Amino acid sequence: MTEDFYDVLGVSRDASEEDIKAAYRKKASEYHPDVSDDPDAEKKFKQVQKAKEVLTDEEKRQAYDQMGHERFEQAEKRGGFDGGAGAGGAGGGNPFGGAGGGAGGFEDIFEQFFGGGRGGGGGDRPRQGQDLRTSLELDLEEAFEGVEREFTVTRPSRCSDCGGEGHPPDADTRTCPNCDGRGQVTQVQQTPFGRVQQTGTCRRCGGEGSLYSETCSTCGGEGQIREESTLSVDIPAGIRDGQTLRMEGEGAPGENRGPNGDLLIEVSVTDHPDFERDGDDLRYQHPISFPQATFGDTVEVPTIDGSVEMDVPAGTQSGETFRLKGKGMPRLRRRGRGDLYVQVQVVTPDDLNEEQREALKAFAEAGGEEVDVTEGFFERIKSSF
Repeated sequence: MTEDFYDVLGVSRDASEEDIKAAYRKKASEYHPDVSDDPDAEKKFKQVQKAKEVLTDEEKRQAYDQMGHERFEQAEKRGGFDGGAGAGGAGGGNPFGGAGGGAGGFEDIFEQFFGGGRGGGGGDRPRQGQDLRTSLELDLEEAFEGVEREFTVTRPSRCSDCGGEGHPPDADTRTCPNCDGRGQVTQVQQTPFGRVQQTGTCRRCGGEGSLYSETCSTCGGEGQIREESTLSVDIPAGIRDGQTLRMEGEGAPGENRGPNGDLLIEVSVTDHPDFERDGDDLRYQHPISFPQATFGDTVEVPTIDGSVEMDVPAGTQSGETFRLKGKGMPRLRRRGRGDLYVQVQVVTPDDLNEEQREALKAFAEAGGEEVDVTEGFFERIKSSF
Protein backbone atom coordinates (compact mmCIF):
# COMPACT_ATOMS: atom_id res chain seq x y z
CA MET A 1 0.00 0.00 0.00
CA THR A 2 1.40 3.35 -1.03
CA GLU A 3 2.35 5.92 1.61
CA ASP A 4 0.91 8.98 -0.18
CA PHE A 5 -2.25 9.99 1.67
CA TYR A 6 -4.23 10.70 -1.49
CA ASP A 7 -3.36 7.26 -2.89
CA VAL A 8 -4.11 5.66 0.49
CA LEU A 9 -7.71 6.89 0.22
CA GLY A 10 -7.89 6.54 -3.55
CA VAL A 11 -8.87 10.17 -4.22
CA SER A 12 -7.51 12.89 -6.47
CA ARG A 13 -5.46 15.78 -5.11
CA ASP A 14 -8.34 18.21 -5.69
CA ALA A 15 -10.91 16.02 -3.91
CA SER A 16 -13.42 17.81 -1.68
CA GLU A 17 -13.66 17.18 2.06
CA GLU A 18 -16.88 15.22 1.53
CA ASP A 19 -15.16 13.01 -1.08
CA ILE A 20 -12.30 12.36 1.35
CA LYS A 21 -14.65 11.42 4.18
CA ALA A 22 -16.63 9.10 1.91
CA ALA A 23 -13.42 7.40 0.74
CA TYR A 24 -12.28 7.06 4.35
CA ARG A 25 -15.49 5.31 5.41
CA LYS A 26 -15.11 2.82 2.57
CA LYS A 27 -11.44 2.10 3.28
CA ALA A 28 -11.97 1.95 7.06
CA SER A 29 -14.63 -0.72 6.63
CA GLU A 30 -12.34 -2.64 4.29
CA TYR A 31 -9.24 -2.64 6.49
CA HIS A 32 -10.68 -2.65 10.02
CA PRO A 33 -8.52 -5.18 11.90
CA ASP A 34 -11.53 -6.87 13.44
CA VAL A 35 -13.24 -7.65 10.12
CA SER A 36 -10.46 -7.79 7.49
CA ASP A 37 -8.58 -10.93 6.47
CA ASP A 38 -5.68 -8.89 5.11
CA PRO A 39 -2.53 -9.74 7.12
CA ASP A 40 -1.53 -6.04 6.98
CA ALA A 41 -5.00 -4.80 7.88
CA GLU A 42 -3.93 -3.06 11.09
CA LYS A 43 -1.13 -1.17 9.35
CA LYS A 44 -3.38 -0.18 6.46
CA PHE A 45 -6.18 0.86 8.82
CA LYS A 46 -3.79 3.19 10.65
CA GLN A 47 -2.67 4.67 7.31
CA VAL A 48 -6.29 5.30 6.33
CA GLN A 49 -6.99 7.03 9.66
CA LYS A 50 -3.86 9.15 9.34
CA ALA A 51 -4.68 10.12 5.75
CA LYS A 52 -8.18 11.20 6.73
CA GLU A 53 -6.91 13.19 9.72
CA VAL A 54 -4.45 15.19 7.61
CA LEU A 55 -6.53 15.71 4.47
CA THR A 56 -9.64 16.90 6.34
CA ASP A 57 -7.63 19.51 8.26
CA GLU A 58 -7.32 22.57 6.00
CA GLU A 59 -3.99 23.78 7.39
CA LYS A 60 -2.41 20.33 7.55
CA ARG A 61 -3.56 19.52 4.03
CA GLN A 62 -2.05 22.75 2.70
CA ALA A 63 1.25 21.97 4.38
CA TYR A 64 1.15 18.37 3.13
CA ASP A 65 0.63 19.53 -0.45
CA GLN A 66 3.51 22.00 -0.18
CA MET A 67 5.99 19.72 1.60
CA GLY A 68 5.23 16.32 0.15
CA HIS A 69 4.74 13.13 2.12
CA GLU A 70 8.30 12.48 3.32
CA ARG A 71 9.07 16.01 4.56
CA PHE A 72 5.65 16.26 6.21
CA GLU A 73 6.26 13.00 8.11
CA GLN A 74 9.68 14.21 9.18
CA ALA A 75 8.21 17.44 10.51
CA GLU A 76 5.60 15.55 12.53
CA LYS A 77 8.18 13.17 13.98
CA ARG A 78 10.09 16.16 15.30
CA GLY A 79 6.93 17.02 17.22
CA GLY A 80 6.85 20.54 15.92
CA PHE A 81 4.27 20.46 13.13
CA ASP A 82 1.65 23.12 13.72
CA GLY A 83 -0.77 22.71 10.85
CA GLY A 84 0.41 26.00 9.32
CA ALA A 85 4.14 25.28 9.46
CA GLY A 86 4.41 25.28 5.70
CA ALA A 87 7.52 24.16 3.88
CA GLY A 88 9.77 25.50 6.55
CA GLY A 89 8.51 22.95 9.09
CA ALA A 90 10.93 20.29 7.92
CA GLY A 91 14.01 22.45 7.77
CA GLY A 92 15.11 21.68 11.32
CA GLY A 93 16.32 25.23 11.89
CA ASN A 94 13.81 26.07 14.61
CA PRO A 95 14.29 24.17 17.92
CA PHE A 96 10.62 24.65 18.75
CA GLY A 97 9.47 23.04 15.51
CA GLY A 98 7.50 26.02 14.13
CA ALA A 99 8.19 27.70 10.82
CA GLY A 100 10.39 30.75 10.73
CA GLY A 101 11.24 30.71 14.42
CA GLY A 102 7.79 31.91 15.56
CA ALA A 103 6.19 31.18 18.90
CA GLY A 104 3.79 28.45 17.64
CA GLY A 105 5.94 25.47 18.70
CA PHE A 106 6.84 27.16 22.01
CA GLU A 107 3.15 27.56 22.82
CA ASP A 108 2.49 23.94 21.86
CA ILE A 109 5.06 22.75 24.42
CA PHE A 110 3.37 24.64 27.24
CA GLU A 111 -0.02 23.40 26.10
CA GLN A 112 1.33 19.87 26.52
CA PHE A 113 2.63 20.76 30.01
CA PHE A 114 -0.53 22.37 31.30
CA GLY A 115 -3.26 20.53 29.40
CA GLY A 116 -4.05 23.06 26.66
CA GLY A 117 -6.10 22.51 23.54
CA ARG A 118 -3.80 19.90 21.98
CA GLY A 119 -2.14 18.18 24.88
CA GLY A 120 -4.87 18.25 27.48
CA GLY A 121 -6.71 15.11 26.49
CA GLY A 122 -10.43 15.68 26.89
CA GLY A 123 -11.04 14.44 23.34
CA ASP A 124 -13.71 12.11 24.70
CA ARG A 125 -15.62 14.80 26.59
CA PRO A 126 -19.10 15.77 25.30
CA ARG A 127 -18.93 18.66 22.86
CA GLN A 128 -21.78 20.68 21.40
CA GLY A 129 -22.36 20.31 17.68
CA GLN A 130 -21.71 23.09 15.20
CA ASP A 131 -24.28 25.75 14.36
CA LEU A 132 -25.66 25.52 10.83
CA ARG A 133 -27.02 28.31 8.59
CA THR A 134 -29.80 28.54 6.05
CA SER A 135 -32.00 31.31 4.60
CA LEU A 136 -35.67 32.05 3.97
CA GLU A 137 -37.31 34.61 1.68
CA LEU A 138 -40.52 36.45 2.63
CA ASP A 139 -42.64 39.09 0.98
CA LEU A 140 -43.61 42.27 2.84
CA GLU A 141 -47.12 41.02 3.63
CA GLU A 142 -45.70 37.91 5.31
CA ALA A 143 -43.29 40.04 7.31
CA PHE A 144 -46.27 42.20 8.35
CA GLU A 145 -48.50 39.33 9.43
CA GLY A 146 -45.91 36.93 10.84
CA VAL A 147 -46.12 33.39 9.44
CA GLU A 148 -45.33 29.79 10.20
CA ARG A 149 -43.10 28.60 7.38
CA GLU A 150 -42.02 25.08 6.50
CA PHE A 151 -38.65 24.65 4.82
CA THR A 152 -36.27 21.87 3.89
CA VAL A 153 -32.64 21.71 4.94
CA THR A 154 -29.94 19.12 4.30
CA ARG A 155 -27.82 18.65 7.42
CA PRO A 156 -25.75 16.08 9.30
CA SER A 157 -27.74 14.07 11.79
CA ARG A 158 -27.07 11.29 14.24
CA CYS A 159 -27.27 7.89 12.55
CA SER A 160 -30.52 6.25 13.67
CA ASP A 161 -29.33 2.71 12.98
CA CYS A 162 -26.45 2.87 15.46
CA GLY A 163 -27.59 5.78 17.63
CA GLY A 164 -24.50 7.74 16.67
CA GLU A 165 -22.16 5.08 18.11
CA GLY A 166 -20.66 4.06 14.76
CA HIS A 167 -21.26 0.34 15.31
CA PRO A 168 -24.28 -2.00 15.59
CA PRO A 169 -25.66 -2.42 19.12
CA ASP A 170 -24.93 -6.16 19.06
CA ALA A 171 -21.33 -5.79 17.81
CA ASP A 172 -18.72 -7.71 19.81
CA THR A 173 -16.58 -5.49 22.00
CA ARG A 174 -12.97 -5.82 23.07
CA THR A 175 -10.57 -3.57 24.92
CA CYS A 176 -8.48 -1.34 22.68
CA PRO A 177 -4.91 -2.69 22.83
CA ASN A 178 -3.47 0.67 21.84
CA CYS A 179 -4.65 2.47 25.01
CA ASP A 180 -5.56 -0.54 27.23
CA GLY A 181 -9.13 0.72 27.47
CA ARG A 182 -8.25 4.17 28.82
CA GLY A 183 -9.23 6.05 25.67
CA GLN A 184 -6.04 8.09 25.89
CA VAL A 185 -2.42 7.50 25.04
CA THR A 186 0.69 9.19 26.36
CA GLN A 187 3.66 10.07 24.17
CA VAL A 188 7.04 11.25 25.36
CA GLN A 189 8.63 14.10 23.42
CA GLN A 190 12.15 15.46 23.74
CA THR A 191 12.17 19.26 23.90
CA PRO A 192 14.75 21.95 24.77
CA PHE A 193 13.25 21.83 28.29
CA GLY A 194 13.68 18.08 28.66
CA ARG A 195 11.32 15.17 28.19
CA VAL A 196 7.66 16.15 28.00
CA GLN A 197 4.72 13.79 28.23
CA GLN A 198 1.80 14.51 25.97
CA THR A 199 -1.56 12.83 26.58
CA GLY A 200 -4.15 12.75 23.84
CA THR A 201 -7.15 10.84 22.56
CA CYS A 202 -6.40 7.35 21.26
CA ARG A 203 -6.75 7.46 17.48
CA ARG A 204 -7.52 3.79 17.11
CA CYS A 205 -10.62 3.71 19.32
CA GLY A 206 -11.48 7.42 19.11
CA GLY A 207 -11.32 7.80 22.88
CA GLU A 208 -13.89 5.10 23.68
CA GLY A 209 -11.39 2.57 25.01
CA SER A 210 -13.13 -0.22 23.11
CA LEU A 211 -13.02 -1.71 19.62
CA TYR A 212 -15.95 -3.32 17.89
CA SER A 213 -16.17 -6.29 15.59
CA GLU A 214 -17.98 -4.32 12.88
CA THR A 215 -18.84 -0.78 11.91
CA CYS A 216 -22.31 0.52 11.13
CA SER A 217 -23.04 -0.08 7.47
CA THR A 218 -25.29 2.99 7.27
CA CYS A 219 -22.83 5.63 8.44
CA GLY A 220 -19.55 3.73 7.86
CA GLY A 221 -18.55 4.13 11.49
CA GLU A 222 -18.90 7.94 11.50
CA GLY A 223 -22.02 7.98 13.68
CA GLN A 224 -23.54 10.65 11.41
CA ILE A 225 -25.29 10.79 8.06
CA ARG A 226 -26.50 13.67 5.89
CA GLU A 227 -30.23 13.77 5.43
CA GLU A 228 -32.95 16.10 4.27
CA SER A 229 -35.24 17.37 7.01
CA THR A 230 -38.44 19.40 6.84
CA LEU A 231 -38.74 21.88 9.69
CA SER A 232 -41.26 24.54 10.69
CA VAL A 233 -40.34 27.96 12.07
CA ASP A 234 -42.56 30.71 13.49
CA ILE A 235 -41.55 34.04 11.94
CA PRO A 236 -42.64 36.95 14.15
CA ALA A 237 -44.57 39.91 12.75
CA GLY A 238 -42.38 42.90 11.98
CA ILE A 239 -39.19 41.00 11.17
CA ARG A 240 -36.79 42.99 8.99
CA ASP A 241 -34.64 42.09 6.02
CA GLY A 242 -31.33 40.54 7.11
CA GLN A 243 -32.38 39.58 10.62
CA THR A 244 -31.56 36.08 11.89
CA LEU A 245 -33.74 33.58 13.74
CA ARG A 246 -32.24 30.83 15.91
CA MET A 247 -33.71 27.34 16.23
CA GLU A 248 -32.06 25.74 19.25
CA GLY A 249 -30.91 22.15 18.92
CA GLU A 250 -31.55 21.91 15.16
CA GLY A 251 -27.88 22.17 14.13
CA ALA A 252 -25.22 19.49 13.74
CA PRO A 253 -25.15 16.62 16.26
CA GLY A 254 -22.80 16.96 19.20
CA GLU A 255 -19.76 14.74 19.68
CA ASN A 256 -19.47 12.13 22.40
CA ARG A 257 -23.17 12.52 23.30
CA GLY A 258 -22.90 16.29 23.49
CA PRO A 259 -25.90 18.52 22.66
CA ASN A 260 -26.78 19.52 19.11
CA GLY A 261 -25.81 22.90 17.76
CA ASP A 262 -28.38 25.47 16.61
CA LEU A 263 -29.81 26.32 13.20
CA LEU A 264 -29.51 30.00 12.22
CA ILE A 265 -32.04 31.25 9.67
CA GLU A 266 -31.29 34.49 7.84
CA VAL A 267 -34.50 36.17 6.68
CA SER A 268 -34.67 38.07 3.41
CA VAL A 269 -37.69 40.36 2.80
CA THR A 270 -38.29 41.13 -0.87
CA ASP A 271 -39.08 44.61 -2.20
CA HIS A 272 -42.75 45.58 -2.50
CA PRO A 273 -44.09 47.12 -5.74
CA ASP A 274 -45.98 49.90 -3.88
CA PHE A 275 -44.47 50.40 -0.44
CA GLU A 276 -40.92 51.28 0.52
CA ARG A 277 -39.89 50.16 4.00
CA ASP A 278 -37.92 52.41 6.33
CA GLY A 279 -37.45 50.55 9.61
CA ASP A 280 -40.96 50.16 11.02
CA ASP A 281 -42.34 52.93 8.77
CA LEU A 282 -43.65 52.60 5.22
CA ARG A 283 -43.60 55.15 2.40
CA TYR A 284 -46.04 55.38 -0.48
CA GLN A 285 -46.62 57.76 -3.43
CA HIS A 286 -50.22 58.57 -4.24
CA PRO A 287 -51.36 60.41 -7.40
CA ILE A 288 -53.95 63.22 -7.19
CA SER A 289 -55.46 65.43 -9.86
CA PHE A 290 -54.95 69.17 -10.26
CA PRO A 291 -58.50 69.97 -9.06
CA GLN A 292 -58.05 67.74 -6.01
CA ALA A 293 -54.85 69.58 -5.14
CA THR A 294 -56.49 72.95 -5.74
CA PHE A 295 -59.85 72.51 -4.01
CA GLY A 296 -58.99 69.70 -1.59
CA ASP A 297 -60.57 66.24 -1.45
CA THR A 298 -60.84 63.00 0.48
CA VAL A 299 -58.93 60.21 -1.28
CA GLU A 300 -58.69 56.47 -0.67
CA VAL A 301 -55.14 55.36 0.11
CA PRO A 302 -53.96 51.73 0.21
CA THR A 303 -52.07 50.50 3.29
CA ILE A 304 -50.34 47.20 3.99
CA ASP A 305 -53.57 45.82 5.54
CA GLY A 306 -56.37 47.55 3.64
CA SER A 307 -57.44 50.96 2.36
CA VAL A 308 -58.14 54.08 4.43
CA GLU A 309 -59.42 57.57 3.66
CA MET A 310 -57.06 60.55 3.76
CA ASP A 311 -57.95 64.24 3.62
CA VAL A 312 -56.05 66.31 1.06
CA PRO A 313 -56.39 70.02 2.03
CA ALA A 314 -57.01 72.72 -0.54
CA GLY A 315 -53.86 74.17 -2.05
CA THR A 316 -51.78 70.99 -1.62
CA GLN A 317 -48.55 71.12 -3.60
CA SER A 318 -47.10 68.19 -5.53
CA GLY A 319 -44.54 66.36 -3.37
CA GLU A 320 -46.16 67.16 -0.02
CA THR A 321 -46.10 64.28 2.47
CA PHE A 322 -48.83 63.27 4.92
CA ARG A 323 -48.40 60.98 7.91
CA LEU A 324 -50.88 58.22 8.70
CA LYS A 325 -50.06 57.25 12.25
CA GLY A 326 -49.94 53.54 13.13
CA LYS A 327 -50.37 52.35 9.53
CA GLY A 328 -46.83 51.03 9.07
CA MET A 329 -45.18 47.74 10.08
CA PRO A 330 -45.56 46.05 13.49
CA ARG A 331 -42.73 46.77 15.90
CA LEU A 332 -40.86 43.48 16.33
CA ARG A 333 -41.68 41.93 19.72
CA ARG A 334 -43.06 45.28 20.91
CA ARG A 335 -46.47 46.88 20.99
CA GLY A 336 -47.63 49.29 18.32
CA ARG A 337 -46.85 49.92 14.68
CA GLY A 338 -44.83 52.36 12.66
CA ASP A 339 -46.39 55.03 10.44
CA LEU A 340 -47.28 55.31 6.77
CA TYR A 341 -45.94 58.40 4.99
CA VAL A 342 -47.95 59.27 1.88
CA GLN A 343 -46.36 61.63 -0.65
CA VAL A 344 -48.87 63.07 -3.10
CA GLN A 345 -47.96 63.70 -6.72
CA VAL A 346 -50.10 66.04 -8.81
CA VAL A 347 -50.67 64.40 -12.18
CA THR A 348 -50.80 66.62 -15.26
CA PRO A 349 -53.56 65.40 -17.63
CA ASP A 350 -52.50 64.64 -21.19
CA ASP A 351 -55.87 63.68 -22.75
CA LEU A 352 -58.16 66.68 -22.14
CA ASN A 353 -61.43 66.89 -24.06
CA GLU A 354 -62.48 70.14 -25.69
CA GLU A 355 -64.61 71.32 -22.75
CA GLN A 356 -61.79 70.70 -20.28
CA ARG A 357 -59.29 72.41 -22.55
CA GLU A 358 -61.45 75.55 -22.81
CA ALA A 359 -61.99 75.64 -19.02
CA LEU A 360 -58.26 75.36 -18.36
CA LYS A 361 -57.54 78.01 -20.95
CA ALA A 362 -60.00 80.37 -19.25
CA PHE A 363 -58.34 79.61 -15.90
CA ALA A 364 -54.94 80.53 -17.32
CA GLU A 365 -56.24 83.77 -18.86
CA ALA A 366 -57.94 84.76 -15.60
CA GLY A 367 -54.83 84.19 -13.55
CA GLY A 368 -52.32 85.67 -15.96
CA GLU A 369 -49.17 83.99 -17.20
CA GLU A 370 -47.02 84.63 -14.13
CA VAL A 371 -46.98 82.19 -11.23
CA ASP A 372 -46.84 83.55 -7.70
CA VAL A 373 -44.12 81.43 -6.05
CA THR A 374 -44.41 81.57 -2.30
CA GLU A 375 -41.41 81.30 -0.02
CA GLY A 376 -40.42 77.68 0.52
CA PHE A 377 -41.79 76.44 -2.81
CA PHE A 378 -38.43 75.33 -4.19
CA GLU A 379 -37.55 73.65 -0.90
CA ARG A 380 -40.72 71.56 -1.19
CA ILE A 381 -39.89 70.71 -4.80
CA LYS A 382 -36.37 69.61 -3.83
CA SER A 383 -37.65 67.49 -0.96
CA SER A 384 -40.07 65.71 -3.28
CA PHE A 385 -37.11 64.46 -5.30
